[in-house]
Amino acid sequence: MLALPDLLGRIGGMLHQKEGRLSRELALEDSPLGLGRLPERLQPEQVTSLVCGFCSTGCALNVHIRDGKPVNLSPTPDYPVNQGMACPKGWESLAPLAAPDRAISPMLRGEDGVLREVGWHAAMLAFVQRFKAVQEKHGKASVAYISTGQITTEEMALLGAVAKFGMGMIHGDGNTRQCMATSVAAYKASFGFDAPPYTYADLELSDTLVFIGANPCIAHPILWERVLRNPHKPAIIVLDPRKTETAMAATHHYAILPKSDLTLLYALAGVLIEKGWIDNDFIARSTSGFEAFAAHVSAMTPARAAAECGLEESAILELAELIHRGQRVSFWWTMGVNQSHQGVLTAEAIINLCLLTGNIGRPGTGPNSITGQTNAMGSRLFSNTTNLLGGRDFLNPAHRREVAETLGFDESCIPAEGSWAYDRILEGVENGAIKGLWIVATNPGHSWIHRSSFDALRKKLEFLVVQDMYATTETARLADLVLPAAGWGEKEGTVINSERRIGLFKKVAHAPGMALADFHIFRLVAWYWGCAEMFREWHSPESVFRILARLSKGRPCDFSGISGYGMLDEAGGVQWPFPEGSDGADRERRLFADGRFYTGDGRARFAQGEPQPLPEPTDGHYDLTLLTGRGTSAQWHTQTRTGKSAILRKLYPAEVYVELSPRDAAQLAVASGDTVAVASRRGRIRARAVVTATLQPGQVFIPMHYHETNLLTFPAFDPISRQPAYKACAVKLEKVFSEESPA
Repeated sequence: MLALPDLLGRIGGMLHQKEGRLSRELALEDSPLGLGRLPERLQPEQVTSLVCGFCSTGCALNVHIRDGKPVNLSPTPDYPVNQGMACPKGWESLAPLAAPDRAISPMLRGEDGVLREVGWHAAMLAFVQRFKAVQEKHGKASVAYISTGQITTEEMALLGAVAKFGMGMIHGDGNTRQCMATSVAAYKASFGFDAPPYTYADLELSDTLVFIGANPCIAHPILWERVLRNPHKPAIIVLDPRKTETAMAATHHYAILPKSDLTLLYALAGVLIEKGWIDNDFIARSTSGFEAFAAHVSAMTPARAAAECGLEESAILELAELIHRGQRVSFWWTMGVNQSHQGVLTAEAIINLCLLTGNIGRPGTGPNSITGQTNAMGSRLFSNTTNLLGGRDFLNPAHRREVAETLGFDESCIPAEGSWAYDRILEGVENGAIKGLWIVATNPGHSWIHRSSFDALRKKLEFLVVQDMYATTETARLADLVLPAAGWGEKEGTVINSERRIGLFKKVAHAPGMALADFHIFRLVAWYWGCAEMFREWHSPESVFRILARLSKGRPCDFSGISGYGMLDEAGGVQWPFPEGSDGADRERRLFADGRFYTGDGRARFAQGEPQPLPEPTDGHYDLTLLTGRGTSAQWHTQTRTGKSAILRKLYPAEVYVELSPRDAAQLAVASGDTVAVASRRGRIRARAVVTATLQPGQVFIPMHYHETNLLTFPAFDPISRQPAYKACAVKLEKVFSEESPA
């Protein structure tokens, strides 16, 4: 067998040939990295089903293959998630793979500052030599990584294991910190484990649905379609400052002031308790801390809450009665709750309402967080970043011992200290503690709160590696080394959706040029670093899936009863927990039907805290509150992928726009279509004005997808989850009278 450097050199030569695709595949198949051809089960004319790679809904798509290449997509008719439906992003999932700016070769920045193509051997030598030099100079903890919710669970686990167990890193986090850390912290505090309790069928079984800081009509359109299929004529209640698309379709919209939701939720709890509209039997049997919680919320009267939330007192009483009258009440939230300076308390307050009323564990009920990214749940459990594999704790000696014994590793290789969260890692770059950074499948140069601060941090790093499908992202352009990665449809593995359903990715296309699946890049890193022997059992995605199943055994997320990828494919995905001996016939499964939770005493915990004001309130100079969120169902995060589709680009404005109320527009003499400047204390951007009655006076809205948006946002963080508070900051707006005027 060839030595690995020689083999990679040979493969690299083959990859640069215009012809010789068969040679490329044979060479990779014979390599010790285990890189293979397309699965033999994919015939020249075939249809195969795989989970979509965009959002957390986890829809299944049929990929139509002709002459060995994917040529079209259609929604899978019988998949339990989407039931034959697809959103615009799903229909266009193949477009990002064909983009002309795909990263097709590793690129290394030379002494002249120019990124140039190199082979994998040179790239891996630079990766290892530069990072080891940083560690030798500054210590093992001076190198960190930032991962993602966009890669498969097997890739996340391998990255975390190689980085922490093999390379000796201490600090690593994922971009799921930006979307789901708040819900994780709240579920752990209340239930003892990160366990969203619901199944999507609950959207169709509730008679009362409460959406808080959520706009599923465009953010999760397939879930909204399932709401529309609800046969019970449900009350649909929306708590949101904006009259969003979901609020327009709701039966009740309560336009609360930004970030006043915690105050409102406490007031609702107080009313429910005062009027006796609570489930005393459930509280006594299945919860702890009720007395302290009841005392806490008694001070939050409807009158006080009305003043702080911008509502009438009668509206709060009406809302409490709607919750009381519901027999099957479900609460749903997304980033409007999570991305807040007090998001954990707010999510806990939602959970408390369910505990008070016994709306948990039954069909059509539950405190239900809707995840953002396709594999945020996989990241939460198995990325090995701030949690040890399987939702364990690095600080727990018993947990470290369990993982070491299951993997056959020396326990000393597992860090006994916790990782910094995302923001703390970047603080480490600022103060010189972090000198090397490896960023995988995420784009903080666009998405990080107050993003200009990230650009400034780049100058303090001695080595920055970016691993991505594209070399053109804002972050990749800053890199010293770019590693080209395969995308959805070009690799296999599993993802876990919002309702805990494990679904399957399949390889239906070749990655372009020398791009490799992230899984194989991580194996290359292990090989060159000198720790590959530790991961000899981790030779394919499915082998890692079986390892993770072993690691899950006995945990709340146990899926040891899933035999492999074939079972997932046949079953239409499987929700955890699914321990050995489980019945696979039930496709929809919810948690806590027995009233027992994952805490030490089996009881769910009431939690509470004091509401805090906005971190950056408006004043006489910056007199408007900027709200951010999803723009349309055709946009996704930083538009790195949706921007590659000509069809999707037609479904949203190409340039950044700002929505404002008619009253504010009149005061500023602004009309729709005018160019305006929006400024915060951190930056100033130019945008097109859209005057709309969906905004309350004093508020403006800019979609998060435009690269300008996070030049404005204020870097506040929830003190428990460390999640950034993207949703509200102080800005001012003025009309620009000439296109040449500076912005």
